[in-house]
Amino acid sequence: VQLQASGGGLVQAGGSLRLSCAVSGRAFSRSVMAWFRQAPGKEREFVAGMMWSGDMTVHTDSVKGRFTISKDSAENTVYLQMNNLKPEDTAVYYCAADLAAKFIMRSARAYTSWGQGTQVTVSS
Repeated sequence: VQLQASGGGLVQAGGSLRLSCAVSGRAFSRSVMAWFRQAPGKEREFVAGMMWSGDMTVHTDSVKGRFTISKDSAENTVYLQMNNLKPEDTAVYYCAADLAAKFIMRSARAYTSWGQGTQVTVSS
């Protein structure tokens, strides 16, 4: 599976961005799709995940109520809508796929396919 992330940018605190992850290839219909982020000097962190074939979603506590993961099956695209952005949300954001997964894992090591990353910078 191939992943292409886009949509990052520079935004003021309180603003919004929507990240997109275009998905192609075989078997992704049985995948778990997720967004991770990595700030300078920090480990890659789980942000949100969802089952491609269902409605179940998981969001890390720090983004609950502000970020929403979703998908458009017709467009083969996964989104991360980010509202009320904070300076601490500044990071490179990556989309990832865990093929043939049954659970939404929070560890980056569970994911075998990664997009190239898109920079999100939130100014105060």
